[in-house]
Amino acid sequence: MTDSDGIRYRTIHGYRRAFVLAGQGPALLLIHGIGDSSESWRDLIPALARDHTVIAPDLLGHGQSDKPRADYSIGAYANAMRDLLSVLDIDRVTVVGHSLGGGVAMQFAYQFPERCERLVLISTGGVSHEVHPMLRFAAAPNADLVLPLLGAPGARPLGQLGFKVLRALQTKIGHDADQLTRVFDALPNAASRRAFVRTLRAAIDWRGQAITMLDRCYLARDMPTLLVWGERDGVIPVAHAYQVHAAMPESRLEVFSNTGHFPHQNQPERFLQVFGEFYDSTTPCSHSAEEWRALLRKGSIAAPVGSPAVRPVAPHLSV
Repeated sequence: MTDSDGIRYRTIHGYRRAFVLAGQGPALLLIHGIGDSSESWRDLIPALARDHTVIAPDLLGHGQSDKPRADYSIGAYANAMRDLLSVLDIDRVTVVGHSLGGGVAMQFAYQFPERCERLVLISTGGVSHEVHPMLRFAAAPNADLVLPLLGAPGARPLGQLGFKVLRALQTKIGHDADQLTRVFDALPNAASRRAFVRTLRAAIDWRGQAITMLDRCYLARDMPTLLVWGERDGVIPVAHAYQVHAAMPESRLEVFSNTGHFPHQNQPERFLQVFGEFYDSTTPCSHSAEEWRALLRKGSIAAPVGSPAVRPVAPHLSV
């Protein structure tokens, strides 16, 4: 089933899943961040679809997918990506994830390494505890009692005004005013709000991010990986990019200057160039079961989680 906006639907495990499917060629799975939807990739899909089969889902609880009382954990989302790809008869993909979607992408690669050819992580969550205080507040106990106020008369223009002020003050979070306004606009819908809180609390509490990928980065040592971050990311600090790059020294790191938490939206042409160069210069990963077991037995050679911050590795600084 397809609607007038090009959104397709499949029912999986009793829930309607919305997604965009475009193009032909090697498959790309694009996973958006929390509170967002497949709209996150709107400006990129036409170019990517020239050479690829592009699958851009609305995660459960987001966009036009159903918003049930369900499991919104990172692992559940990774399972859902596997199931959607199976329904579409797609076996292997290059996975591109933004923010929460980056955490889902990493979990997908961890749970289903035989299906993941490359990883592209954009301002990804799940690295270290640090995250914007606004998200910590939203994940705190009883914060869900306050969020319904977002639907009150006057809340929307007031929120938009607040983001404009932050942008005028040239704060880091102000760089993402337009994108954050879009997320903010979706929250007055009660079903979206409940799904947002459940998703958030599966990954974040009042102390910050509760999930870290650093202890398993060694498993991706043979996985071609591209890291993209905004130099002025106010949601997930760019310092996290250097931590991941140090834990995955064979990865490629691109830091976009004068850009916040949405580098793929703020600089789409630059992102497409960086992605194209990365894709064309790498060979798809292909793990056998025995190779995966060998990696697990060998274990990590990186510093343990919680060790002092690593010195930044010089990235490719994109302008």
